[in-house]
Parts: sequence; C-alpha cells; structure tokens
Amino acid sequence: MIRTRIAPSPTGQDIHVGSVATALMNFAWAKKNKGKFIIRIEDTDQTRLVPGGEKKMLATLEKIGLAADESPIIGGPFKPYRQSERLSIYKKYAEELVKKGKAYYCICTQERLATMRQEQQAQKKVPRYDRVCFHQQKEITEKITKEKIPYVIRLLVPEGEIKFKDVIRGEITIQCKDIDDQVLLKSDGFPTYHLGVVVDDHLMKITHVIRGEEWLSSTPKHVLLYDYFGWVRPVFAHLPLLLNADKSKLSKRQGDVAVEDYRDKGFLKEALINFVALLGWNAGDDREYYKLNELEKYFSLDRVNKSGAVFNVEKLSWLNFEHLRQKPVEEVLVLLKDELNKSKFSGKTYKDEYLIQVIASMRERVSFVKEYIEKSPYFFEEPDEYDPDVVKKRWKEDSPILLKTLAGSFSLLNENASKEEFEQALHKTAEESNSAVGKLIHPLRLAVSGMGVGPGVYDLLVILGRDEVIRRINTAIEKINI
Repeated sequence: MIRTRIAPSPTGQDIHVGSVATALMNFAWAKKNKGKFIIRIEDTDQTRLVPGGEKKMLATLEKIGLAADESPIIGGPFKPYRQSERLSIYKKYAEELVKKGKAYYCICTQERLATMRQEQQAQKKVPRYDRVCFHQQKEITEKITKEKIPYVIRLLVPEGEIKFKDVIRGEITIQCKDIDDQVLLKSDGFPTYHLGVVVDDHLMKITHVIRGEEWLSSTPKHVLLYDYFGWVRPVFAHLPLLLNADKSKLSKRQGDVAVEDYRDKGFLKEALINFVALLGWNAGDDREYYKLNELEKYFSLDRVNKSGAVFNVEKLSWLNFEHLRQKPVEEVLVLLKDELNKSKFSGKTYKDEYLIQVIASMRERVSFVKEYIEKSPYFFEEPDEYDPDVVKKRWKEDSPILLKTLAGSFSLLNENASKEEFEQALHKTAEESNSAVGKLIHPLRLAVSGMGVGPGVYDLLVILGRDEVIRRINTAIEKINI
C-alpha cells in the first residue's frame, strides 16, 4: 500500500503555502493509489515549540481538506503521531548503530566544537566534526558508564560516495567527504531530524518521501541510515522551490506566504488547493481548473517539474473567480451570510431568496465573496452618495422630470413586477416622453445604485422591488444637483 506523510513542526507560525503544496502532493498521491496520508508532528526541537501551535496547524490542514487518514489511537478523536512520545524508540535504534560500528558516542563540549569550527574557518576549510571522540570510543564509553557525563551519538560517514534515485531529479551522487558526522541523538535524549525521520518513516511504512527541495542535501544521510539498518529505501521525490516573481525564494519579506494570510483575504480553500497544485506540476495539457477530487485522480510525480515555481497572485485570483463562479449557490449563500455578519450590515436580516437573487446577478462580476458587498452595496442599503463622474456624464437637466414620470409608470405595476414588466414600462415612458431609452436607463441605474455599472438594470429593479425602486428614484431626484 502506498503511504505518504508530512511532518510539520508546531512552531505556532501559520502554514507556509509551500508546506501546503507539499501536503497536497503527498495527499493526492496517496489518494490516487488508494493509500494512506499520514501527519506526524516533529516536535523534538523543544526550543521551537509554541503552545497551541499543533492545534492551529492541524485545524488549518483540515479546513482546506487535507486531513490525515490514520491515527496512532484507534477510536476516539483524531490524534497525530508525535515524535516526543517516541523517544525510547529513537534511543534504541541509535544504540543499535553504535553496536554495529555505524555510529559513535561523542562527549565534546559546545565550547570545544565552537573553537574547532573557528579554526577550520580560519584555515578556509568546510566546518565539520574532526572525529576526536571516534578515535577514543573505549575510554569515552567507560566515562559515560561510570561518570554519567552527557553525550550525543554521531553518524559515522564512510569513505566513497552515496548514490540514490529521485523520481523528479533522477540519479544523484554525493561524495562522502562532503557529509559531516551528523548528530543523531542529542544529549537530552531527543533525536535530531535525521534519525527521527528515518526511523519513523520505516516503522510507519512510508513508501514515498515527497518533500521540498531544501531537504535534498539531507537525503544522503538518510540513505546511509536506511542502508546501515538494512531497511528498504523509500521512493524519494523532492519538489521544486516556490519563487517570487523575481525568482528569489518565496519569503515573507516580499509578501504573504501563509495560507491563513490568503484565507483572511477571502481566497477560497478550493482555489488555494488548485493553485498550489499547479506550482511545479501540470497534467501535460492546458487545463488549469481542478477540484480536489480531480487532483486525486490526475496527479502524478512524473509530471512534477525540477525548476522552481513562480507564485503568481494574479493566477490565484483568477482561480478564485472560477471556483466561486462554479460553486453551488447554496454554498455561496452560506459564505455571503458569514461575510455580511462581519460587515457593517451584521445587524440586518436578509431573506435567503433575496440573497440568492443578489448572488445570481453578481456571480460573473466578483472574484471574492466580500465583493458581493463591496461592488454592490446598494443591495444592502440605499446609496447615500452618487458617483460624481457618473452624475456628470449621465444626469442631465431633464433627468429629474423623466425619472419622476418613470416612477409614476412603475407605481402602476404589481408589487412583484417582472423584468419584462419593468422594461415595458420604461420603454413606454421613453416613447411617451419622446426620449431615447438610454436617457432613462442610465440615470435610473444611478438613482437606485449610486453607480454607473453593475448587473443588468432590469435585474437590479426586480431584486430591489417596485416600492424600493420608486423610493430611491425620489431620493435621488432630491439629492442630485447639477
């Protein structure tokens, strides 16, 4: 069975869009192959943990549809795997490597290590551990046993080279002389990332390690560990970096990078998922609109690009428009009500039937739910001002007289007049007044909305209703002066 995972750290920071892209590709690959997607919390660096960070992170992943398929506890509420609850496991395997001669104890102090690095840098050498403790293992083992002094366990890197295959990048060869004897188990009993990730991935039967390109340089150490333990290596796939428009690495210095930043701006989870899927991957055609279940069907690792993917906010906005436009009206209604509750209209009540009409009239004109309010506030309150440019262009000397006549014609209609009835009344008024239809339509739109653009004017009239339209016409006649 295909099993994938993500292994975030609960630092309290909002989830980076790059992490979401990684999570999505792990999720989609598992689902496509009827496998399992695992979330494992890597909390062994206790200095970086923030209370509530884990809960916040898991909630965000669940909100965007990337929930885990498996929990270490069967039954009850979901619980992720946590490395901090598995310390005895890591110690056992670290000690096993020592016994095999593939790792060794080190008791060097931080002061000695700092001095060593300074001397190496002064000599223009790449800083790396000098193996002083490796050559004194018998004495050091006795000290650890008798004196209980603090120690770490280091990986013993062999001579030669390490080769491994990456699905995205092909065959990779790394010279062992360029790899340091990495600490595997810290003096506090916690594993470093390298030991923890390999042990956990093996025990959790992870078949595919799909992660960001920044972890590529760590892979040789992981390959060594798999080989030292005699375990089967997983399939490695290192995803491309996300880039700013100037091709620099995507960072907060140049804009928003967290999923919640975009959620707060009104981007739909469906658009975000669709967008991050296209960062470095395509199905081999020109298609760009995908729902999550379609990504599960079409995603493939062999279509992931090597080169970095540029984060294009304009494209994200277009995808948001498309997903909002195709979302069922019942779902948009829920989102619009939520947006109204956060706006200055929170105290007002609108019937579902009314809001559904608003949605239908504006669906092709908005990219965000909040724009139903921002672009058409006239559906929620009478305009208290009128666009001066439109007034200058569309409001003529005879507009008040024509609109007064039109209001009279509208008053003869049924309270729930149809578009056709409004249109007939307007055309009849224009004909009887010997005026062009446009001389009525444009000032009429201005009077009822305060703007010069919007949905079809007859749609606008039907939604507002006869009585409200007449009232707004009369108000505009009183307020607009040229």
